Amino acid sequence: MRGSVAIKIFLGILSLYLFYMVVKSAQMELLASILGQFMGVGVLATIILFQQEIRKFLLVIGKTTSFKSGESFFRSFSLWKKQDGNSLSITPIIDAIKAMSGTNTGALIVFTRDSELKFYVDSGDVIDAEVSNRLLQAIFNKYSPLHDGAVIIHKDRIRAARCILPVSENDNLPAQYGLRHRAAVGMSEITDTLIVVVSEETGEMSVAENGVVAKNLSGMEIRARINEYLSSMPEMLKGSSRGESSDEQKEATDAEAIIAFTEQAEKSA
Repeated sequence: MRGSVAIKIFLGILSLYLFYMVVKSAQMELLASILGQFMGVGVLATIILFQQEIRKFLLVIGKTTSFKSGESFFRSFSLWKKQDGNSLSITPIIDAIKAMSGTNTGALIVFTRDSELKFYVDSGDVIDAEVSNRLLQAIFNKYSPLHDGAVIIHKDRIRAARCILPVSENDNLPAQYGLRHRAAVGMSEITDTLIVVVSEETGEMSVAENGVVAKNLSGMEIRARINEYLSSMPEMLKGSSRGESSDEQKEATDAEAIIAFTEQAEKSA
């Protein structure tokens, strides 16, 4: 909420509540009754006024939870669920991004590793097509009816185009960032996604992840970032894997020590 209008609204509500407490303590019955009626619907008014902030908060909490088909509710929360192999071919995407950069064709491509982002897919036009260089360039062609908005790629499929993404409210973003870059930052702030942006003005290629933008990248650098994102696992799973590796290594070391001790005992005998 920092830096947004919401904090000003919150301070206004807080000031009004403090004023109500002063009026009530002063036994100003008429004014206290009027303010009391307003406070009576305070919870509902707060939900209405802060609906965007509440929605973002819930998205942040649930962004790492994946409810995949065939999995039970409890398995979806398990730290030990298996990660599906990603069969996405990066080369057609990189070729398309480089071609659009060369012609200053604006593009906004969202890569999602676990979640299908159904809410955002439904905000655009569902395509569900195989990823290809020509299709991506056709979608973002300035004469195409689908060029406004974002393309969402999940696994090896283009799920949808012309999708609407949340725009970041971060006041510290550079002034030269347009709506495309702000949407990329906003999406990366509230979802576990990686977003590639091609600037329509300069052709510059950028990547947004976790609310941070890496600017002026080459095709090789973007390829590396996409591969790193798609092949990585959540931090909690990484920690568990590191714990397993340490335990296995310790067990192996103990076994080697026992074998060495046994061999030495046999030689002594």
